[in-house]
Formats: sequence, structure tokens, C-alpha cells
Amino acid sequence: MLRASRVLGHRPFAVPSSTFSPASSLCRASAGLQYQRRALSVAQEQALPLSYVKGATEDVRPLSEDSIGTFWDRQVDRYGDRLGLVVKHEQDLHWTFREFGDQVDYLCRGLYESGLRKGDRLAVWMPNNSAWATLQYATAKSGIVLVTLNPAYRKHELLQTLSLVDCKSLVMVPGLKTSNYSQMLLELLPELASQSPNNLSTEALPSLRQVIVFDNGANVPETSMMKGLTTYQDLLVKSPSASIDEPLSKERSTINNRDIINLQFTSGTTGLPKAVSLSHRNILNNGIFIGDFMKLTEKDKLCCPVPLFHCFGLVLASLASMTHGTAIIYPSQGFDAEATLKAVSEEGATALHGVPTMLLEEMNHPNFKQYDLSTLRTGIAAGSPVPVEVMKNVQSKMHLNELTICYGMTETSPVSFMTLTTDSLEDRCASVGRVLPHMEAKVVDPVTGDILPIGTSGELCTRGYAVMEGGYWKSKKQTDEVVDSENWMHTGDTAVFDDRGFCRIDGRIKDIVIRGGEKIHPVEVENCLFELDAIQNVSVIGVPDERFGEQVCAWVSTKKDQTVTLEDVQKFCKGKLAHYKVPKYLVVVQSSEFPTTPSGKIQKNVMRERTKEMLKL
Repeated sequence: MLRASRVLGHRPFAVPSSTFSPASSLCRASAGLQYQRRALSVAQEQALPLSYVKGATEDVRPLSEDSIGTFWDRQVDRYGDRLGLVVKHEQDLHWTFREFGDQVDYLCRGLYESGLRKGDRLAVWMPNNSAWATLQYATAKSGIVLVTLNPAYRKHELLQTLSLVDCKSLVMVPGLKTSNYSQMLLELLPELASQSPNNLSTEALPSLRQVIVFDNGANVPETSMMKGLTTYQDLLVKSPSASIDEPLSKERSTINNRDIINLQFTSGTTGLPKAVSLSHRNILNNGIFIGDFMKLTEKDKLCCPVPLFHCFGLVLASLASMTHGTAIIYPSQGFDAEATLKAVSEEGATALHGVPTMLLEEMNHPNFKQYDLSTLRTGIAAGSPVPVEVMKNVQSKMHLNELTICYGMTETSPVSFMTLTTDSLEDRCASVGRVLPHMEAKVVDPVTGDILPIGTSGELCTRGYAVMEGGYWKSKKQTDEVVDSENWMHTGDTAVFDDRGFCRIDGRIKDIVIRGGEKIHPVEVENCLFELDAIQNVSVIGVPDERFGEQVCAWVSTKKDQTVTLEDVQKFCKGKLAHYKVPKYLVVVQSSEFPTTPSGKIQKNVMRERTKEMLKL
């Protein structure tokens, strides 16, 4: 007998753009998907043009071969007196580009003096703030590899990710809302209570030498217990110093734009994280063309309520703004609808980013009409499709007449397709636009690899400067599973091209759950639930959700004479998984009731359909 439970979901404090972890060749060949292709005869197929597009290379900017630090310094010199950064939740902080540049240089000196060198990995585990914004450019100028961590990570996830990339430094805040980062870190690294700053030696993380804390006002008692912490403000070196500046300048001269500068995590097929290795060239150029498609200039101000730990904030917002002399505004530490509306109104923002759920929360806020949004013009919506009625409301109520739509994945820096500000309402709602300049894309049969005719659904593949320069960190095998010998990135998404080159994403090959843009691999949740004593078998799926696109649902069978409830599962997962990975639904079945293929493989597509019927989703 099937039993299902449901509870209300939690609002994530920040939601990044839509990304997918691609499928391996074996998965693609054996997935057994039923593609909804048109019935075409051989003669018809041969008569149709193929699903291959190439982005413009003429009458567009050439690819930049600068490092991010070199480009940054040029922008600071060019736009020095113009507004560069606004952080509303830090006493309404306003920096010009020159003041922003000074802070970056202070931090570069401090990081060097504390022992960090080119190629070392520095991880950031905190919400949006001025330190995060400064770290992005200070690490790039120093050649330090920036490792971005989701603030929702718990101890287990933090340990996994930091260990994978041998992090030398970690930057954090003491706490945020109900998250006590200091307590989690102290439990993970008890040596912090007695060791000296910048010279740590811990059993759990042997590579870690430094933990930097940025004061965000969180009153967390565990912070004062850790003698080994370095405070962010004390790290800044404001006065020029020959003993620091000369060797730092020499080290900078060795930076190449093909060097890996950013590691971003994505779910792996085993449930363990994979670190995507992105170069200066990858993300700088992606930021340039995204800003071009939005028509950003030095007269614009972009309000960014999306998180910096993900490409949406780091590239689509920060780098797109910096490369065009555009000021960037951070309205709050984590997403807050009213704080976003207030920031737009007070600062006269002309651009606004968000996933559709954020835009809906802003429009539905009871104080919405109190704020003047008439300065808004453009922005990016990503993470899930934007319904036509939502787009109409965004245009009429929020003045975002030139709102653009993006598609991409972390492995492609992230954007490969994007709409123009002049594209029709229908094209912006029904497609993800056309391929970016200097990129290529094709739709192929996932089994044979043959390019399919236009109008036919198959796997989307992309190629060009945006494909991850370094593959997956320390995992050539996993890299080779998704990037083929001709450097095509197999996205794991199914798509259809029309005869104008517009791309429509119509499905995905893998079982990844995407909740509000957050990517969740079922294996990770399954591995956690298998540790619960009462559970004998478990299979995790994504089921439809009006607000977040999908929610996590766990099917479980229990051991003899054992029972388990949704409350048991959620309580067990708390502290082990980020909140957005915790199942919202639980279906308890007998082991024999798991739908399987003749070979015994669980049929998750059948589970999804049955769950939708049971829960009336």
C-alpha cells in the first residue's frame, strides 16, 4: 500500500541559475528515453537542415585574452570616479570604482603577507557582502584560485568540498539566520580553539592553513572560542610595502589567462561533488558577452539579489557589470524580496537579476506599490522557464521590458544561449535564445551522436571558449565522460532548434532534481537516507512544484517491523544536507512495489508519474 506525506517547503535564502550535471556516455546510451521526435522518413530527414549553429565571430567583440586582474585594473582606471559597488545591508556602503580598487589592493597585500601564493585555493563560505565582492578580484589579481561554496552547506558537505581541492584558506561569516557557521567549523576543526592564526594544522583538513572571518553582525559565541581565526579587517594592508608589493608584482607577471582561477561545485553521478575548473578566459569573456546582450553601459546600475557563490552572481552579475563599467548593488545577504525592491527604488537601478520565483515574490509583496521601479530596463531571468503571463507582469509592473533569458551550466562558464533585449515576448518565454558569439552548438542523437534535423529533440552539445578549461578538478575520467575528443560538451539536456537558431530546452537525460535552480543529485540524498536505521531501500526523485519547479521526494521501504515518517526523515537530514536537498515528500512502499525494469533497474520515470497522481501535483 502506498503512503505519501507532504509538508510545506522552506524558502531558500538564495537561488542560482539553472545548471545541469551532464550525463556520461554510458548513461546517455542506456537512458532509454522516449524522445518526442516527429515521425520523419529518411527522405524528409535528408531534406531538412541540421541542428547546428555557430555564434557570430564578425561584427562582434573579439575574445579578450586579458587576465581578470588586468581587465579589472583597466576598468578601475577608466571608471574610477563612477559608482562601482553598493552594499545596502552594510550601512548603505557606496564605493566608487577607485575605492573598490583600493580595497582589492589592500586585500591582495594581506593575502600575500599571510602566506597565500599563486595557485593556492581559497574557499568562500558566506552570503553576499563587500568582502565577497572584493575577494573575487583580489584572488584574480593574485592568481589565487577562488573556490565558491554554497552557504547552505553543512559540515559533511564542507569537509567533502574543501578536501577535494586541498584548500589552503577559508573565508566565512560567524552565522546567518539559523546557520551557526562558527559552531559547525569548530566541531569540524576543534584545533581552531588553540592554534595560532595563519598557521593552522588540523586532522580533518591537512591542507588548511588559514580561516578568515568577516564580521556580518551575527552574534555567535563560538567565534570568540576560536583563537586560530584571522579577522578580515586585520588582514587588509593599506600602506604600500616594498617587501610585499615587489614579489607580488613579480608573481602577477606570471599569470596567464588560461590559468584556472575559479572552482565551482556541481553534483557528481556518485553523489560526491565535482569541482568545475574555470579559467580567466572562460568567465571573463562570458561576462563580457552577457553584458553586451543586456546592452549594459557605465550608466547602468545592476541590482543583484542572487548569490555570488554561483555563476549567476559571480559571472552574470559581477563580471557582466565590471566589464561594462556598470555599478552593482547587493540589497541583502540572502534573498529578501522587500530589500530588493527597496534597493532598486533607492538606487535607481536599471537592471535586476533573479529566478522566476524571486520576481514573483517581489511582485506579490504586500508593499510592492510603495517602491518606484520606473528606472528598471533590463536584467536576466534564469533557473526555470518564465511563463508568458509572468513575463507580461514583469514588463508592465516592474518596467523590465528588456528582460533577457539565459541558458547554461557551470561547466560552460555558464551561459551558452541567451535572448536579446529586442527579442519578442514569445521568443523570450518559449526559448532560451540563440548561441553566444564565438560558441557553437548542435543537437545530436544521444546514442549515435549524429546531428539531428532542425525541429527534432536530442541532446544539446556546446563547444567554444566557455567550456571548462580544466575539466573536473583531479578527475580526467569524469571530464572525458562529458567532453568528447572534439571538445564538445555534452550537456545532458534535450533541446530543439528552430530554423532561426533559437533553442528550446525540452527535457534532460539525467535524474538530476532542480529545485528553484539548485541542482540536487538523487544519489547524494539516497546515500544520506541509507544511514537511517529503519530504511531498507530508498530512491529519490524530483516531482513538480509550482513555486520551485521541482521538490525532492523519497520513496523508501523499511526493515522488518520498522516504521519511518516524513518527520523522521527531515529530522535525520537536518544538519547533514543543505536545506534544499531535504525531502519534502515521502512515499513508503514495500520493497516489491518499487517499479523496475526486467533487469531490476528502478524506473524513476514511473515513480514520478505515480507520485504526481498520489499527491495530485
